[in-house]
Amino acid sequence: MRTEYRKVVSTRLWWILLIAMAVYMAFLAGVMAWALTAGSTTTTGPDGGQEDLVLSAEAVVRTVYTIAVSFGYVFPLVVGALSVSSEYRHQTITPTFLAEPRRTVVLLAKLVAGAVLGVLFGAVGTAATVAAGAGVLTALGEPTMLDLASTWRTLGLSVLALAVWSLLGVAFGLVLTNQVAVVVVLLAFTQFVEPVLRFVLALTSWGGGVAAYLPGAAGEAISGGSFYAETGLSELLPWWQGLLVLLGYTVVLAVVGRVTTFRKDVT
Repeated sequence: MRTEYRKVVSTRLWWILLIAMAVYMAFLAGVMAWALTAGSTTTTGPDGGQEDLVLSAEAVVRTVYTIAVSFGYVFPLVVGALSVSSEYRHQTITPTFLAEPRRTVVLLAKLVAGAVLGVLFGAVGTAATVAAGAGVLTALGEPTMLDLASTWRTLGLSVLALAVWSLLGVAFGLVLTNQVAVVVVLLAFTQFVEPVLRFVLALTSWGGGVAAYLPGAAGEAISGGSFYAETGLSELLPWWQGLLVLLGYTVVLAVVGRVTTFRKDVT
């Protein structure tokens, strides 16, 4: 655990991505808070036409405060994946296995370190959305709901969701160890493939239930709300089912990585 901790904090990548996530999430939360209250937002109606999007105060707060789960999960996901793939890129995996030949122990240590890092990213990303979103809502005279226990429950679950995303990143890095390929695949899937797939499935009578089990939708389900769900573009599972689905992806990828990548000889 000490070794994995030092590998993370001895590089600049983690805090650069952490700052980028905080700034990006604050910007999105501020824009979303304004758009859903003072601005004009439209959505696609049942007949395929455009209609004004009107959300309750509670729905606005949920949408704004879960921005990090809806759009920022790629940051802990990439950091978790690079914690493994960077070792293969820079050949540090060899001394790692020499220091600890039990590769299952190495895998578990990386998962624990990834979870801790994910909690940090989750806390910072969620705090940034709350600070910016609540600030804009207050300036517009709208309720922030920060005095309600349900709001703090949503924030806590958002941190949990982002921490699990970091775990999933570690597991994915075990399967695909090429650093460039990891970044390209994760960005392509999270920013294009899954959003398009969810939109297409939502157009069918049966696709909504299937889309709810995709990784992004499962992560949103953990927090209990998201931009996609509040605007009617996605169905979400109960939070505990979303947690189990996302952990299921993590376990499957971790097992595959253990019996493939972590069984190979290294030089």
